[in-house]
Amino acid sequence: MAKDTEKLIRQLSLISYLMAERRPVTAQEIRRDVEGYSAMNEDAFARRFYADRSELEALRIFLSVEKPVDGLVEQETYSLAPENFHLPAIEFSDQELAALHTALQLLDGEFAYAEPLRLALQQISWGRPSPLSSPEQHTVALGITGSAGGHELSQRLAKVETAIFRRKTIVFDYYTMERGEVGSRRVDPYQLLFQGGQFYLVGHSHERKAIRVFRLSRIRGKVGYATKAEHDFQRPAGFDPRAYANRIDWQFGDPDPARPGEVWIGRRIAWQIERHFGRYGEMRPGGEEDGDRLFLTPYANARQLIAWVLGLGEHARVVGPPELADELRERVDLLVERHAGEPLLAPEATPAAGPDADGAGAVAEGNGHHPDGAIRPERFARLVTLATILIEAGRAGRTVEAREIGQRLKVSEQELREDISVLNLVNFGAGTYVLYAELTPDGTIEVEPEPYGDSFARPARLLPVEAKALVAAIDLIGEHIPEGSLTSVREKVVGALGEDPVHEGLQIAAPGGDDAEIAAVVSSAIAQRRLLSFEYYKENEDEFSTRTVEPYALINGREGWYVATFDPSREDVRHFRLDRFKSATVNDESFEPRPDVDPAADVDGWLRTGEVPASRRARVWISPERARWAREERTVTAELADGAVIVERGFASMRYLVRDVLKEAGDAVVLEPDDARAAVREAAEAIRSAAAAVTAS
Repeated sequence: MAKDTEKLIRQLSLISYLMAERRPVTAQEIRRDVEGYSAMNEDAFARRFYADRSELEALRIFLSVEKPVDGLVEQETYSLAPENFHLPAIEFSDQELAALHTALQLLDGEFAYAEPLRLALQQISWGRPSPLSSPEQHTVALGITGSAGGHELSQRLAKVETAIFRRKTIVFDYYTMERGEVGSRRVDPYQLLFQGGQFYLVGHSHERKAIRVFRLSRIRGKVGYATKAEHDFQRPAGFDPRAYANRIDWQFGDPDPARPGEVWIGRRIAWQIERHFGRYGEMRPGGEEDGDRLFLTPYANARQLIAWVLGLGEHARVVGPPELADELRERVDLLVERHAGEPLLAPEATPAAGPDADGAGAVAEGNGHHPDGAIRPERFARLVTLATILIEAGRAGRTVEAREIGQRLKVSEQELREDISVLNLVNFGAGTYVLYAELTPDGTIEVEPEPYGDSFARPARLLPVEAKALVAAIDLIGEHIPEGSLTSVREKVVGALGEDPVHEGLQIAAPGGDDAEIAAVVSSAIAQRRLLSFEYYKENEDEFSTRTVEPYALINGREGWYVATFDPSREDVRHFRLDRFKSATVNDESFEPRPDVDPAADVDGWLRTGEVPASRRARVWISPERARWAREERTVTAELADGAVIVERGFASMRYLVRDVLKEAGDAVVLEPDDARAAVREAAEAIRSAAAAVTAS
């Protein structure tokens, strides 16, 4: 029998024994009565018992230890309080269970933590109809699912997840975008962060002697452990993972709060900036017209802040500090210069200097639609869940279909057979076993539970990876399920656990392009099948419109959350971004869903890729300084000898393309078509004139 299997039988038998005894027992009693210990000598038992206790504590299963007055270790006694193993009962409403099912259905097979999520839902829905078998829902779809994306990246994620859990220092080669170099890193991993469709590692860098953030897709090769020690570090008590999920691009690094960027925001979009970016700084009254605002935001990266301001066009400009305003003017001058006359390009590079020459790779490891399962739960968790299912069936006097169990737990028939064999050996001591189960030739499982199998007849506490998976799924979807509230589910789960799993190694950053109040109104309209009216800001045309539509589903994508609708005025399906709703109301008028409307039809298209259906294509030059980022995010069509690259962009709106190029702050130049070059130059000249007018006044 494999050592890992022996260890699982020993640990589960230890739990069974302590729960059955319901009294403190000595180490000698444990050695005598618990499966797996009796054949060991005293030294081997002491080592194994200590290691087993440590592993159970890592799984948040704490044994109580009572020390004698004289302090002799041999006289210590051990017990396991029921609350240290069993999950407190959680009362969910039918709507909350429906919301949980929708969460699993949306994420199953794509979410990096989908497998532990299944086990967690099995435990928390104990005694109620399982959300795993509820009817299908169609009012939410996901373009961004929290997947790792590809086998190699999935392996890195799993290794880092284990290292965080075990407090192991890791080593890896990392491609640094700022320098375009690959170097070795030695990191104490504190936290995983999922943001903008990518996983990041937050940890203490031994090279920098400071906390740094590493994007997993930029790690090269395998991740390894730095030592063979059981633990290498302890995470600092003052570490707050939320700080790293609540920053905007220009704040990555060490911003100076005493010298923030000062950005004038025109009243036309002030409501939108305050709603979606206000948390990154402070909004004050400002400007000559009523409704203009002054946005003060700390920044560490001037270019990123300038790029954001330029993307807002004529509705925003930098007013301070002077060095930030000067850099913006320089970049606008560069935009005008590079879009005037014929573009001057370096010759194309030889094939040896292609996109993979610097190790960056030509194509990002993005959010693949069907990635390998990244995080597998500990087998301990699967065995505990299987035991509860089998004991429940045995006590009800019914058989269980092996195929059904395999689907519920996502295991093969061979894995199921092996798990049943392990459970058949778990005992309370003195030949009293937890259960006896047999997989018959016709594919059913017959179960004979023991009368003292109470230890596994109730749901067990969620193990760390299960708890993380559950709360991460809730945070990823947010308050976007019309059938029920995941916010209330989250509160109940955290209350039952006694702590928020977000502090245990995984943080889901709030998505961009979202608004909780607007989402609640839209969700209500979807659930009630009522018309939705709203005032909408069409960013690409810089105009407001009022719409009344039939809302069908909420869908997330690369840029945020959308509502998929049928617009009677256009007689077609339309998607509207929630962050562009200025206001929304649910009408009294109801509607019958149209059978030919599929709100999720575009999930595998532009919502995942960011490439909208386009009628035109543009060739865009990217400077050598930003070429590395372009290689990671776009398909490169040409490599130039000076390090610049050329990419192709689809665009359906000229204003959209112009805004996209402006956001590159002078590092992107439209080569063709000519009318797009002219449009970028005109927009840059307008920004320059507005800035000059402010300076002159």
